[in-house]
Amino acid sequence: MTSTSTPPGLARFNTLEEHAAHTALHEACASTAWAKRLLATRPYATPEDLYAASDAAMAELTAADLDEAMSGHPPIGRPKPGDPTSAREQRGMAGASDALKAEMLELNLAYQEKFGHVFLICATGRTGEQMRDAVRDRIGNTPEREREIVRTELGKINRIRLARLVEDD
Repeated sequence: MTSTSTPPGLARFNTLEEHAAHTALHEACASTAWAKRLLATRPYATPEDLYAASDAAMAELTAADLDEAMSGHPPIGRPKPGDPTSAREQRGMAGASDALKAEMLELNLAYQEKFGHVFLICATGRTGEQMRDAVRDRIGNTPEREREIVRTELGKINRIRLARLVEDD
């Protein structure tokens, strides 16, 4: 693809001043190492190139980097007040029954007690019941297995958020 076919949002991202680009990436993922890696390989010819760079950066994150990335995510069922991104992504919990919300809170707390971090899932397009079932299934994982699932889920979330960043006009 030539630069003339670069989507306007991606072209804008490619030309952002370093600090502004880092801020935009931090809104997608709280990992400093991930953002630095993506900044180092700008400009991107296509969104797919950006997504591939994101996936590669995600694969190289250390445990501490993953912890930093997870720190940017609120618990399922409790989106950050005033944060339209987490509210949009967790929309499946918005209409959940009080019983499901209470169960999700209990499961979130049990998960966090076991693993030491928030339950993380790519919630976009999932119902409250699907998210509940996922935490039920995953709470039995070993910490090592769960860490790799979290890495995969973060990668999915990052792709969705990057798409919003580069496809906006």
